[in-house]
Amino acid sequence: MTVAQRRGRRIMMTPEELDSFLAEQRTCRVATVSADGHPHVSALWYAWDGTSLWLYSLTRSRRWAELSADPRISVLVDDGEEYGELRGAELSGRAVPVGEAPRTGEPCPELDAVERLFAAKNFGLDAMPHDGRHAWLRLTPDAVASWDFRKLGGV
Repeated sequence: MTVAQRRGRRIMMTPEELDSFLAEQRTCRVATVSADGHPHVSALWYAWDGTSLWLYSLTRSRRWAELSADPRISVLVDDGEEYGELRGAELSGRAVPVGEAPRTGEPCPELDAVERLFAAKNFGLDAMPHDGRHAWLRLTPDAVASWDFRKLGGV
């Protein structure tokens, strides 16, 4: 169940706007929490399938280690340079590993569509290249907050 946005409803994206925005953007910022409670933020490319955000992460990264210990995650996708252009979304929930880790390309029907989507969006390829160093994390958000300052009409 996704938690409804309570604040900023005037500038929040509609479901269709949010879906389009997440599909067109490439980079997100991933926030995790270390064992001692310190936050860690890193940038990643992602794919959005209309329901879940898919992250292709190095398995030997700090991010992977922190999510293995504590799967809570917050992801920010944003865009815009000038104040009146700013828009974005924060998605929060739990990261779930999908497929083998690291990913070597073993058959995994759950990854077929997302790997085609990610390869086309980020590499301009028809099939996903596997390097044996990355693996998939799926975030199906529990909460989403979005904003689009363009709705303010130049204020």
